[in-house]
Parts: sequence; C-alpha cells; structure tokens
Amino acid sequence: MKDNEFRNWSHKAADWSADYRDGLRDRPVRAQTSPGAIFNAIPEIAPEMPEPMDAIFADFEKVILPGMTHWQHPRFFAYFPANAAPASIVAEQLVSAMAAQCMLWQTSPAATELETRVLDWLRRALGLPDSFSGVIQDSASSATLAAVLVMRERTLKWSGNKAGLAGQNPLRIYCSGQVHTSIDRAIWVAGIGEDNLIRIPVTGELRGMDSAALEAAIVADKKAGLLPAGLIASVGGTSTGGTDDVAAVCGVARRHGLYVHVDAAWAGSAMICPEFRHFWSGVEQADSVVFNPHKWLGAQFDCSAHFLRDPDSLVKTLAIQPEFLKTQGHDGIINYSEWSVPLGRRFRALKIWFLLRAYGLEGLRTMIRNHVGWSEGVASRLAATAGFRITTPPMLSLFSFRHEPKGIADLDAHNLKLVGAINDDGRIYLTQTKVDGQSVIRFQAGSFDMTQADADTAFEAIVEIANRLAR
Repeated sequence: MKDNEFRNWSHKAADWSADYRDGLRDRPVRAQTSPGAIFNAIPEIAPEMPEPMDAIFADFEKVILPGMTHWQHPRFFAYFPANAAPASIVAEQLVSAMAAQCMLWQTSPAATELETRVLDWLRRALGLPDSFSGVIQDSASSATLAAVLVMRERTLKWSGNKAGLAGQNPLRIYCSGQVHTSIDRAIWVAGIGEDNLIRIPVTGELRGMDSAALEAAIVADKKAGLLPAGLIASVGGTSTGGTDDVAAVCGVARRHGLYVHVDAAWAGSAMICPEFRHFWSGVEQADSVVFNPHKWLGAQFDCSAHFLRDPDSLVKTLAIQPEFLKTQGHDGIINYSEWSVPLGRRFRALKIWFLLRAYGLEGLRTMIRNHVGWSEGVASRLAATAGFRITTPPMLSLFSFRHEPKGIADLDAHNLKLVGAINDDGRIYLTQTKVDGQSVIRFQAGSFDMTQADADTAFEAIVEIANRLAR
C-alpha cells in the first residue's frame, strides 16, 4: 500500500466508523448468522498475489459485518459492557499508527510516564489512598494471575519461581462462588491447583463471603498443615453482582497474614461516583485492586487498571532483567514490563488520557448514574408486571429476573426459551445465569450511548415477547 492509498483508506475507515456508530440503532444487536456461515464464505487458501483494497473492504462489509455482534449498540444489555467511547477510538488510531512496543521506559518514555500519571488520576477518582500505585494490565484476568503469583511467592518466602511447588505443602486461596472464572484459570496457571481454591459460602442480599466461614476455613487449613496464601474478594461479580464485605474479609486476612486481591472488574468504574463507594468499603486495606476501564468507563478493550499497595512485591515476583533489556544511565525509572506477566506492552495509557480529558470525570459520572437509574427503573417496572419476579435486586446497573406465568410446568426451559427469543428478535441482547439453581435472565445497563428510550425499549421487548411465549 502506497502512502496516498494509506491516507485515502484511513479516511474511508474513519468515515465508515462514524457512519457505523450513527446507524447502530437500526441493526439487530446480536449477529443473526448461523454457525459456519462466515467460515465457509472465506476462501480456503490465502491469495498469492496482492488484492485491491476496494475488494477487501467490500468483502469486509459483505462477509464479516453480518457476523458481528454489535457491542457498542445502545441496547446491548448482555454480559458486561465493552465500551469504546469515540475519543478513545481516536487515541487507538494514533497508537496503531505509531505501533510502539512500550515494554521499557527507554522504548517510549512518554508511554511510561503518561501511564504513571493517568493511573494516578484514576486512583484519585476512585478515592483510593495515595499509598497505592497503578499499572495498566491487558485484562483483569492478567491482574488476578499476577496477584495469585504474589500470594504464592510471599507464602513460599520467594522460592516458588526457582524451586517450583514440588514437595511443598499445598497452598490455599479463598473466594466465594460468585467470582469470575478467571480466578479458576489463575489458580491453574499458578500451579496451585483447583482443589486448593476454597469456595466460601455466601450470605446476604449481595451474596458476599460469610466472614465467619472464611475464618473457620483458614483455621482448619492451618491445623491440617496447609498453607493459606491469600483471598480474592469480589465487588460486582459477573453472574448477579455478588459483592463481598471487603472490610470484613480484609480483617480476617490481616489476622492470618494473607494477601487480599479485590476483583472489581466491572463495578470498579462506578467508584468514581462517591455515593457508590460503600460497595467496596474497606478497599484501602486490600493489597491489590483491579477494575476495567474497558468495561464501563469507555476505554475500549484491552485496558485494566491494577492498583497495588506494595508494587515491590509484584516486581520481585515477575521481574527478569537480561542484558538486552537493561536500561542504562537512568536511576529511579519504571519499566512496567516488570509489573506484568507479558513482556510486550501496548501504549494503553493514551486512550485513558483522551477519554478523561474529552468527557471529564463528571461526564463519566453522569453516564454511570444514568445507567444505574435506568436499570433500577426497568427492574421496578418488571416487578410490577404480572408473571415477572426479580430474582436478584439491582447491584448498580445489574439485576436478574425470571418469567413465571401460570400453567407452564418447566419454568427453567421457558426462561431459556425466552432469552433466546428476545435475542433472535434483535431489539435488545440479554444473557442468562443461574440463581439458587434456577435459570434466570440478566439485565445490565452500561452502553456508552444508551438513553432512557433504550431502557423503555428493553422493558417493552421483554414483556411483549414473554407474553407471546406464554400463550
């Protein structure tokens, strides 16, 4: 591609992107293609000779676009949001053009120093104390893995990386059953083993860990000669928003010398609003905290903010310094590749910088407050509608419900059929989960461009399709 072609097609891609965002409400939220349709439309063999860009772009629109689920759609109410605010997209275009490898300070000083500054902006916005330092990870999964590795090394007196786990008494990590499956994966990768991830019973409306049961499990493990290493607290769990009493579980952890990692991947964004911080009261006692600006805040994937009270423990766990990566002649600089499992690092800080400057914290707070209010409104309207039951109340903008009309024997099958019919309809997109063994439907408001009218459309679509299926 020649320079003039690069310029022309970059302009066309930007124009297409703006038109795409403007027209999202006219598209079904979820892809409507059948399995294998896209795969079979793509030739089996790569081309030997160059093809013209206009043909490639045409195939993108004809073949690829119909198979895309539109995560930026204002009526995307499934999973959690993966917002990409327009200002953040512009920043990513610049990052892609520069294509810098930002693993060390010397490989792009601006990337390192901007990351340090914008993570401190976020720390202050969340109300975290200045004893915390931040780093951008690719995802909450990586941040949690890093935390589990620190738990392992601290408990083994920093010998695990060298000697391995063979011959050691088993380490134990504690969490509730409401945590994300990335915690299971971190336990696998860290070599601790799934049998040593201890699920503590939950209690209360927010389905948080029973702190008395947590302490009993730790005491029992110590008596059995096992090695309690840490616990992972949840704030806004993926299924229904399960949230631990962070202060209580940190108190237990401190009594037993355990490391505490708080997974607030989705809900952490809401903590820029002071009125929501009671959900993680006591977070200042934790050792590390993660939240994803690439979910609710508007910085597109991938971008996770990982805050640590003692970053030296993380660096001691992860840092490797071969000669070719040493930075000469500079003291006191940060090499963030020593703070993460991957060595390579993208320039993720730029999109946070653009995002926070373009919308301001107050603009982002207004968005989040609207989402919470609109979700609570949908929940209230469903609760007042015959045949519907709210199965878990709103945790911020997430709640679950169940349709239980009279005369239907298998309500689990009915609700799974309902969520499928809603998604096939195309106006909105929802997902399902289980609550106390029953199939329920999740609703989560979080799209950057959502309006009150989109919440109204969601309520109307849910009730209309449920009534049709119940006839």
